[in-house]
Parts: sequence; structure tokens; C-alpha cells
Amino acid sequence: MSASKATPWWLSGPALVLFTALLLVPLLLTTVLSFNAYDPATGVKAGEFTLEHYAHVFTDDYYYGIFWRTFWISGLVTLICVAVGAPEAYILSRMGKPWRSILLLVVLAPLLVSVVVRAFGWSMLLGPEGLVNSGLKLVGLGPVRMLYTEVAVVVALVHVMLPFMVIPVWTSLQKLDPGVENAALSLRASPFTTLRRIVLPQVLPGILSGSLIVFGLSASAFAIPGLLGGRRLKMVATVVYDEYLHELNWPLGAAIALTLLVANLVVMLSYNRLVEGRYKKSLG
Repeated sequence: MSASKATPWWLSGPALVLFTALLLVPLLLTTVLSFNAYDPATGVKAGEFTLEHYAHVFTDDYYYGIFWRTFWISGLVTLICVAVGAPEAYILSRMGKPWRSILLLVVLAPLLVSVVVRAFGWSMLLGPEGLVNSGLKLVGLGPVRMLYTEVAVVVALVHVMLPFMVIPVWTSLQKLDPGVENAALSLRASPFTTLRRIVLPQVLPGILSGSLIVFGLSASAFAIPGLLGGRRLKMVATVVYDEYLHELNWPLGAAIALTLLVANLVVMLSYNRLVEGRYKKSLG
């Protein structure tokens, strides 16, 4: 291999070593652990391998319910983030200074606060005596149970994940020349047609990227479901935590975690292929 061809490998070598050491090796060790036998009396049996943990996950209705809850909540959070984040990014891209910087700071502000702090903040707002229920009492709607329900988890996850939708869409809009929109409008195209035929195809890659990020982070979220969902409303990440630290059944926890990883990849790759196919058709 010539020096010119080897240069990219030498430059990317440190990043590849770091990627291997911090991601691939732990993932491989977790995979091996998921096949280890487990005895409640003695713990993990390192020399014995079994498929019992995967069989337990795939045949127990309890885990079906956990995975279903995890993915429908993640899908709903993604849809809400698209519905709110895409128009917000469009408005942000059309703003002038200094309002653009101010709104961008407002969008990014949640990222400056710990997820745990935000979760406790929402627990205070959505609690029985919180600000939301106090407002409902004033209008005569009475207290509504929101804390430790899917509603609280979805609301908090949307708050946490919204910046991850706004920023990719806003970045895509930076590549759109406003003159193209003005040209369409000058040719007597309606604002809706301009938005559908000109703007939407340009922002679709940003929406795709943001959706994948939001869905993946929501499906693997731990702090928000753990603090706002309570002990009864479990998602996959909280179940993995319980298996590792409460039940001490590390192989079963590893099997659940890897099942979530594979399911996440299947959903995200399928969604990516679907949206990219429509994006190419719109360009064609």
C-alpha cells in the first residue's frame, strides 16, 4: 500500500481504536455474557452457555408488553417532535438577528440542564399538587392523575428530545436558498404548494436524521421512565437496570439489552429505507 493510500488509515486509526475499545469490545463482552448460564444461588456460570435467557425474553408475555410500551411511546414522542420541531426549525431559519440567536438559545437550553433535574422538575409540575393540576382546579376540571403514567413520560421525553429534532431540520434549511421559494411564489404557486414541493423535499433528510436520533434515544431512555414512570410503568431500560442491580441476573439483563439494540436497528433501518425511498421519488 502506497503512502498516499495509507494516510487515511493512519489518520483514522486513533478514532477506530477508540471506537473498538469503547463500543465494540463492551458490546462483544455483553453478547458473550447474555449466553452465560445463571444460577440464583451461585450467580453467573462463566463456563456454561445457554439460550435460556433469549427464550425467556421471546416467550414471556411480560417482556412483549414491556417492548410494546417502549416502542409505542418512542414512536409517539418522535411524531410529536416532528410535528413541533419541524415548524419550529422553519420559523427559526426565517428569523433575523437577534431573535434567531435568542430562539436558538431557548431551543438548546434544555440540553444545559441534567436530565435528572428536568425529570424532577416535571414531577413537580405534573404531581397531584403541581402547577398543572392547580391550574385545572381553577377552571373546574379537578385534579388529573398524570404522574407515573405514560402521559408524564411522553411529555418529559418530548421536552428532552425536541432539540435533537430542531437542530437537524434547521441545518437542512440552511442549504435552502430563499430565492427558490420566492421564485415559486412569483410563478403563482400557493404557499402550501411551495411548502410541499420546494421546502419539504429539502428538509426531509433533516427530519429523517432527527427522527432516528429521537426514536433511538427515547427507546433507550432510563432516567425519564425511571423517575416519572415509577415502579409499575416499566420500559426496557428500567427492566435491564432491575435485572442487573436488583435481581443480579446479568445474563438476562444482557439478553434484554441486546434484544432492544437489535429491535432498534430493525425499526430505524426500515424507517430510514422508507423515508429515503420517498425522498428519491420526490426528487425524481
